[in-house]
Parts: sequence; structure tokens; C-alpha cells
Amino acid sequence: MILTGSAIVDAVDRGDIVIDPFDDARVNPNSYNYRLGQEIYHVRSSGDARLDAVQERMEPADGRYLLRKGQFYLGHTAERIGSTRYVTSLIGRSSIGRMGLFVQLSADLGHCGAVHRWTLELLPTIDIYVYPGQIIGQVSFWAAMGDVLAYQGWYGRHDRPMPSKLHRHSEIRELL
Repeated sequence: MILTGSAIVDAVDRGDIVIDPFDDARVNPNSYNYRLGQEIYHVRSSGDARLDAVQERMEPADGRYLLRKGQFYLGHTAERIGSTRYVTSLIGRSSIGRMGLFVQLSADLGHCGAVHRWTLELLPTIDIYVYPGQIIGQVSFWAAMGDVLAYQGWYGRHDRPMPSKLHRHSEIRELL
């Protein structure tokens, strides 16, 4: 069951949800608008899951980043977001998608217990400028049914854009 905007506010007040910093003005009927963080990396991959991708940290020009059509980038949320009680789901905003930028392509579902700045997967269909601090997506929270096991994985321990670690997984190493 998805939390409504008022339920999100109540859960933040109780400490069951962390959104830091929190702004009441960014609460929607069933979600909260998150902002783009300060760091963006251009990712170049060989397409081989056994190899680490090359990441180059971008530097903003005039307070903005130019994302090139068809290139892949990793950014992060400005806010630390998560919950030990609810499941976190990050998606892009429709207004951003209509401008030609896909946000959070595949890894939109977070785990209970992960509270951090979330890595964002950014794929522009046209050349587009983005600005640190701009509203870029939405986060919703879902009630967990059954026993809640806190996330202990690698990705939940970082507050900056994190590259894929698939090349370190045992099923990939076995192919070598």
C-alpha cells in the first residue's frame, strides 16, 4: 500500500522516514519531489559485465551540467532518503521525462533500512542541461508486509553516485 503525502509527512515527523533536508512544499499526493545532487559522472562502459566501467566526474559550467544525447550518467539525490519501516521507490518526474531525460532507469526500488543519497541513472534523449538542486524526480513509500530485513548491501552505504559492482559478483566471476 502506498503512503499518501500526508502519511509521508507524519512518518517523517515520527522518524519512520528520513528525508533530509525535508521541505513541506515538495510533498505530492502520493510522493515527495527530490532534487539533483552536486556530483554527476559520465559513464563509459565496454558493455562487458566482467569489466569495471570508466567513470569521469564532470565539472559544472555556469552552475549547470550539459548531458549529451545517448550518453549515460550517474548522479545522486541531494537529499538523504530512506526508511527502516517502509520500502522506498524512486522515479523520475513526468515533466523531466517530457524534456527528454530518463531518470532512474532500472534501480527504482530501495530496501528497508537503506538511508542515503540515492544514485540516479540519467539517460538523455536530447542534449539537455541539468542543475544541482533542481527537482528531478519523485520518491514514494510503500508499506512492507511480513518480516522486515534491513538492507545490508554495498550500495546502501554511500552518499555519492556509485558505479555498478556487477563485475565483482560471483556469477560473473565464474564466467571468467
